[in-house]
Amino acid sequence: MPQLLITVGQLILQLINVYRWILLIYFLLSWLPGAYQSSFGQMLVKICEPYVGIFRQFIPPIGMISIAGMVAYFSLFFVEQGVIAIINILIRLFA
Repeated sequence: MPQLLITVGQLILQLINVYRWILLIYFLLSWLPGAYQSSFGQMLVKICEPYVGIFRQFIPPIGMISIAGMVAYFSLFFVEQGVIAIINILIRLFA
């Protein structure tokens, strides 16, 4: 059972890492005019905007700059640490 938990934990952490890279690419597209209108940009909008949109509801832009994306990106580090803590607790329970 602990080995299964470790494997599941590693899979979840890999998915978080992949999503972090997808978010980074999504944010970098904002530097390219019209990039969000491409098919690749639209796919990234569908993947990233539900998550980033949560932060945009609570964090107002400062002038012309929105920091909601940065907060969303860095909050994934907290999610990652939470997943690690939960997996460690479960391993101790079932070991």
